[in-house]
Amino acid sequence: MNPRRYIAFLLACLFPLMAVAQRAISVGSKSFTENVILAEMATLVGREAGYEVIHRDQLGGTRILWNALLSGEIDVYPEYTGTLLQEILVGHRVRADALADTLASFGIKMTAPLGFNNTYAVGMREARAEALHIRTISDLRQHPELKFGFSNEFMDRGDGWPSLRDDYGLPQRDVRGIDHDLGYRGLVAGSIDALDLYSTDAEIAYYHLRALIDDRHHFPDYHAVFLYRADLADRAPAWVAALRRLSGAISNEAMVRMNARAKIEKVPENEIAADFLNTAFDRDVNITVSRTTRLSRFRHHTREHLYLVGISLLAAVLIALPLGIVAAKFRRTGQIILGITGVIYTIPSLALLVFMIPLLGIGGPPALVALFLYSLLPIVRNTHTGLHDISPALIESAEALGLTPWARLIHIELPLASRSILGGIKTSAVINAGTATLGALIGAGGYGQPILTGIRLDDVGLILEGAVPAALLALVLQLLFELSERWLVPRGLRIAPGD
Repeated sequence: MNPRRYIAFLLACLFPLMAVAQRAISVGSKSFTENVILAEMATLVGREAGYEVIHRDQLGGTRILWNALLSGEIDVYPEYTGTLLQEILVGHRVRADALADTLASFGIKMTAPLGFNNTYAVGMREARAEALHIRTISDLRQHPELKFGFSNEFMDRGDGWPSLRDDYGLPQRDVRGIDHDLGYRGLVAGSIDALDLYSTDAEIAYYHLRALIDDRHHFPDYHAVFLYRADLADRAPAWVAALRRLSGAISNEAMVRMNARAKIEKVPENEIAADFLNTAFDRDVNITVSRTTRLSRFRHHTREHLYLVGISLLAAVLIALPLGIVAAKFRRTGQIILGITGVIYTIPSLALLVFMIPLLGIGGPPALVALFLYSLLPIVRNTHTGLHDISPALIESAEALGLTPWARLIHIELPLASRSILGGIKTSAVINAGTATLGALIGAGGYGQPILTGIRLDDVGLILEGAVPAALLALVLQLLFELSERWLVPRGLRIAPGD
C-alpha cells in the first residue's frame, strides 16, 4: 500500500468524528444528579425554542466542563457561584460583584442565579453525631479518630478539604477520596463517619443525616447559574432568553424535591425537568418527553460501544503489527518500541483518557485515541515474540531457496507467527471491550453510560445494563478470535503439543 494512502486511512480510522465541522448546540453536565436535571432543563427549553440541542451528560468534574465551554465543545452548562469564585477563578481574586465582568473576559456569560443555594456541608448520621455531641464542624476537632470520606473533587478543591482542615484546625488523618454517590452508602454502612454534602441532596433527609453547622462560615454561597458562550446570544437568542427566564424560578425546596424524585423515586431526569418547566412557565410551554425503553437504550449504547472498540482496535492492528515486525527485525529499535508501548500500557486507563482531553477535547476522539494506545502493547509484543521464536533453521532454509526478505516474511514468518499474533489481537480486543466503558466519563457514550448513571442513582439494574453487555461482548470477541484461528492459522500450528 502507498504510504500516504496508509497514513490517510489510519487517520480516517482514528479521527472520524473530527471530520464533522458542524454540530448541534450542546449542553454539558457534571456527574451528579442535580446538575443533570438542570442541564435537562436547558436542553428542553432550547428544543422548545426551535433549536437542535443535545445533552452531553455526566462529563465529569468542574474543570472538564469549564474547559469544554471555553473551547466551544459545549455551549451551556450549569455551574455554581461559589465554584466559580473558589475553584475556577480562584487565581484571579474575583469579587462576587465582579464575577460577570470577569467571565465576559473569557467570552462567557452567566444568567442571574436560578433561585437556590446549594452550598457544601459536612454531614454525619444523626444517631452517630448525637452520640458524640457533634453539632458544628468545630466539634469535629474533639474526635481525631473519625474517618472522613469526601468526594474526589472536594479533596483537591480550593474550597474543599485542604482549606477546610486548615480553617478549622481539624486533626483527622483517615481521610479518603470517594465517589459522592457511593459515599452515602459508606456513611450509612458506618465505614466512614463524615461526608461532604450538597445542601440540596435528597439523601440528607432520606438517610436521616445531620448537616453540621458551618460555624466559621467557611463555605461561600453556591447559587446555581447557567454559564453559556457569549456568541450563543447571536446564534440562539430565543434559547438564551428562555434560560434567563429560569432565573429566580427554582427554590431550595423545589430543587430538593426534584433531586428526591430522581434519586429515590427513580424518575428520569428529563421527565423531572419537563414537569418543572411546564409548571414554572405556566401555560407558555407544554413540554412532553418520552421514556426510552431498555431495548432502545441497549441498541444505542451497543452502537456507540462497538464503534469505540472497532475503530480503535482496527487502528491498533494497522500500527502495532508493523511495529512488532520492526521490533523483531531490529534489536535496538525493538527495545525502544517495546519500551514505549510498555510505558503507555502502564498508564492507568482513566488517566490516559484524561490526558487526551487537552489535545482532542471531549467525546469520541480522545476515547478512540486512548483505546488505540492502550491496545498497542499486546499486539506489538506477541508479534515480536512470534517472529523472534521462529526456528533459525527454517529461516536458513527459506534463504537457501532464494526467497527475498519480503517473500520470506509474507509466506514463511508471518504464517508461523500467526497464532501468537492473533493471541495478541485477541487480548487487546478483550481488554478494549472493558476499558471502553470508561469513555463515558468524557462523553464518548457506550456501555459505560448506564454504569455511570446507575452508580449515580444507586440503581443496580442500570449498572447491570452496561456491565453485563460489556462482559458478554468481551466473551464474544474472544470466541470469534478463537474461531478465526481455523482460517488464519496453518493447520499444523493449530495442533497443540501432545494431541
